[in-house]
Amino acid sequence: MLDSSLKEQLRGHLTKVTRPIELVASLDDGPRSTELWSLLEEIAELSDNVSAVRSETSEDGRTPAFSIVRVGSDVAVRFAGIPMGHEFTSLVLALLQVGGHPPAVAEDTARAVQELEGHFEFVTYMSLSCQNCPDVVQALNAMSVLNPNISHVAVDGALFEEEVQRHNVLAVPTVLLDGELFDQGRMTLEQILARLDTGAADREAERINSLDPLDVLVVGGGPAGASAAIYAARKGISTGVVAERFGGQVLDTMSIENLISVPHTEGPKLASALEAHVSEYEVDVMHNQRADKLVPASDPGGLATVELANGATLEARTVVLATGARWRSLGVPGEAEYRNRGVTNCPHCDGPLFKGRSVAVIGGGNSGAEAAIDLAGIVDHVTLFEFMDELLADDVLQARLRSLDNVDIVTGAATTEIVGDGERVTALRYEDRASGEAREVELAGVFIQIGLLPNTEWLGDAVELSERGEVVIDDRGATSVPGVFAAGDCTTVPYKQIVIALGAGSTAALSAFDHLIRSPVLA
Repeated sequence: MLDSSLKEQLRGHLTKVTRPIELVASLDDGPRSTELWSLLEEIAELSDNVSAVRSETSEDGRTPAFSIVRVGSDVAVRFAGIPMGHEFTSLVLALLQVGGHPPAVAEDTARAVQELEGHFEFVTYMSLSCQNCPDVVQALNAMSVLNPNISHVAVDGALFEEEVQRHNVLAVPTVLLDGELFDQGRMTLEQILARLDTGAADREAERINSLDPLDVLVVGGGPAGASAAIYAARKGISTGVVAERFGGQVLDTMSIENLISVPHTEGPKLASALEAHVSEYEVDVMHNQRADKLVPASDPGGLATVELANGATLEARTVVLATGARWRSLGVPGEAEYRNRGVTNCPHCDGPLFKGRSVAVIGGGNSGAEAAIDLAGIVDHVTLFEFMDELLADDVLQARLRSLDNVDIVTGAATTEIVGDGERVTALRYEDRASGEAREVELAGVFIQIGLLPNTEWLGDAVELSERGEVVIDDRGATSVPGVFAAGDCTTVPYKQIVIALGAGSTAALSAFDHLIRSPVLA
């Protein structure tokens, strides 16, 4: 299964395995079991510390599946399926971590995981095409290595369809804890830990409250925020970043082909690279923190205050707002009720869960057309609905869309309701804007692709906002408030692109530095 180049890379990684591990396989007579056993044998051949064995029985009834077990201990990680695609990295990290290489987790976070009391049995339903799933799988795998009282099984939903349907899984990643729904969507290890250890949030709030005032506080961890943090830190000034999730909207982007000098990458890879670059400098990154209020400085050279949702406050001489944007919602009945139960945004993550069924895509721009094209190769039928009388997508996308036999396009359609049976989506209702006629289409999923909203509600009237809620900035990234700057998709910059956000973040940081050196320092 592994080509020669990948084998050599994996061989190099496996030199970090310092404790013997066994790959214990639960197999049947099917072709996927044969495929899995072939993979495990190939891996075992690459290191003297790795062996592959067949189990007479399956510990959880799932086949094909395998456990990575540290010999002579209770440390283990389990995969149900064949972790290739986006999950291959999860497999490699699990091999290393079970084999004695420590997880890349902050020391205080690792200690908090090790000190968790009780037993926790996690199951993650994931898709090999999902770019959000590896973060969750890797976080729970690392936790199970750090604390043997935590167990984790990563299940490929495409191979275990009956189990997925039994648990009504309509979005990935979906995480169960002790058989009950724990959460859905992307989660960091810190976020999971905060759910299990309620004292963790209080300890972090206490730490944040104890910090000295910063020279630059960046609010947001997307491309603009990362760029601003790097440029500020390189000036030798104290810099902090408040990020609800580092990477922001980039984490939800499957393919990136317009980042200059990088012909192709994926959102999670870029987000990881941004965070790694920031970590090269003395930047205090405060993960899993949401800003609730901005109080600008009352005097030139004074301190602005940012209040966080956890009750902590931060003071800074300058602030860079880089909170990005989020998916726009339809605002119709049924949308919120059936979120992650048929209503979703990500065709790459959740598309495989709708194999053989009919779905709708709402939105006729580039993102909507791309989603419909991707889904057409997975599901039985796609209906694309556009509010306007014509699609807004690029001509090349429209041509591709219209060439697909299992795609219908409905223009002039105003979505009025998403219908369900209490458990999952069953239909979509819309109004034909030309005739006023109400219509209904039976389907199993609705993928919403109608643009973005800036994450600026928390600002209130602290700075000037446009009619669309964007932070108004000038060509230096300055807002209406001295000492407060902004960058990226939350601003009035005309084009929302990663490469533009990167440049805007550096502009805002340089402007903040210029403001600092020209401002009086108050006692």
